[in-house]
Amino acid sequence: MEIKKINDDIHLIKLGGLESNIYLIKKKVLIDTGLGYHKKMLAEALDSLHIKFTGIERIIFTHAHYDHIGGRDMFTQAKTAIHKDDAKILEKGDITKSCAFAFKKTLEPKKADLVLNDSDIIRIDAMRLDVIHTPGHTEGSICLHDENSKILFTGDTIFSDTIGRTDLPGSSSEDMIESLNKLKDLEISKILPGHGNMIETDAEKQIEKIIQMHAG
Repeated sequence: MEIKKINDDIHLIKLGGLESNIYLIKKKVLIDTGLGYHKKMLAEALDSLHIKFTGIERIIFTHAHYDHIGGRDMFTQAKTAIHKDDAKILEKGDITKSCAFAFKKTLEPKKADLVLNDSDIIRIDAMRLDVIHTPGHTEGSICLHDENSKILFTGDTIFSDTIGRTDLPGSSSEDMIESLNKLKDLEISKILPGHGNMIETDAEKQIEKIIQMHAG
């Protein structure tokens, strides 16, 4: 397990294995929840930051793959938000497009509390996150851009040195290329991906390199 303070508003929690990165915003909002396999470990991480599961008010999902949404039921007081195209996966309990089948899991059908669209704005106190619809890995994948800190949460759209898979149910390599091009002109100081390491220096150069590598 690793807990890293990104800035005064953001902490990264890494539980290891196949778990997605979990980002804690202002100690009350999560971006993704991981698989839910390591509840005790996650409880210890939250406790070290003086937070309980019931203290999480909102969960923003970058997409509906099980390794990012599997832990949602641990947070009984949290409202969930996800892009409209992946909200359908949650509502139907779709084990194929959620890739729950790959983890030998089922997915209980549940509606999201907030359905997101491209260009929506999520406000967390003084923080503003701009929703950028970036289909490719899934139909409803999103990135979240904090213009003030120039931080970009990329989910499984972009990692530190590559892009998310486009050979899964609901994926599209053509959509991914279009999505990468949407990120070209953003001002970015750090990239916080859904798995692996962050890009903490020369983020714009790295994202340009990744785009050139995959989008041409």
